[in-house]
Amino acid sequence: MTVLDHGDDDSGDFAAVAYREEEYWDVDLLPVALTHDLKGLIHALRQQPSISGSLGLVSVGDDFFIIVRVYGEEVSLFLSDVTASVDWQVARDVLDHLDIDLPDDDDLDQVLPAGDLSVVADLGLDEMELGALAGDLDLYPDEVLASISERLGFAQAFQRVLDGMG
Repeated sequence: MTVLDHGDDDSGDFAAVAYREEEYWDVDLLPVALTHDLKGLIHALRQQPSISGSLGLVSVGDDFFIIVRVYGEEVSLFLSDVTASVDWQVARDVLDHLDIDLPDDDDLDQVLPAGDLSVVADLGLDEMELGALAGDLDLYPDEVLASISERLGFAQAFQRVLDGMG
C-alpha cells in the first residue's frame, strides 16, 4: 500500500475543540495542521481544561472524520472509516493508537468505523446513533460533525466556528 500525501490540499479540512465550562459549551478552531497530526491534536486538546474533557472534531476533506476525547490522561478515539487509512497517514495513526491492523484489500469495499463508539455516549449521543451517522454515505464529514454538535448541545458555537473559516 502506498500512502498518498494529501497535505497540500487541505482546503476542506478543519479541526475544532469543543469544551464545556460551567453549563455552556464553547468551540474553537484549531490549526489546520492538526488535521494531519494526531499527537499534536491530542496535545492541543490536553491544554483545554473542561469539566467533561475536551472533544477534538476533525474533518478531512470529503473523506472521513475523527473524534478525539481527552479526559485527564484518558484518550478515546473514533475514526469514521477504516479504509481512510489506505490514503491518509492520520487515519493510520488513529488505527495504530487503537492497536488495530490496517484493512486488507478484501475489506476496502466496506465503510466501517473504528474505535470507541461510546466516545460521546455520556454527553447524549449513543453508540448506535454515532455508528448510523458515520455510515451515512449521503453526508459529508463536516455535516456529520454538525449533526453530532447539535445532538451534544453546541451546534450554534460549532457553526460559528465553521462560518468563521471563510
